[in-house]
Amino acid sequence: MTTTWTSADLDTIGNATELSITTRRWDGTLRPTVPIWVVRVGDDLYVRSYRGPVGAWYRHAHTQASAHIRVGDIERDVSVTAPGPSLRGQIDEAYRHKYSAHGRTYVAPMVADPAAATTLRLTPTD
Repeated sequence: MTTTWTSADLDTIGNATELSITTRRWDGTLRPTVPIWVVRVGDDLYVRSYRGPVGAWYRHAHTQASAHIRVGDIERDVSVTAPGPSLRGQIDEAYRHKYSAHGRTYVAPMVADPAAATTLRLTPTD
């Protein structure tokens, strides 16, 4: 079982504009994917729900403590955990920096309290 990202995975996922995320239904099948922004801070990858805690993918992932992601040729099951509050500033800055070309209209909600409260660290589990 892989529980850390390879350097190649970190580079590929961290440099991707979006990743596709989904969760599993009770029978193990995957729900439809949702494109979301992803940021890298050090050797960790983070995602947030633009819609805050009402985002369906987030609610499922948070409840299951797991998700399934796809970026290019990379497809992995991941565990999801909330990072400590001390990382919020670094994660906010990563979103501001990486997505600045998308404008304040999109970036501001991603660094606001509702979205920040849904921050999840992605850790490979397969």
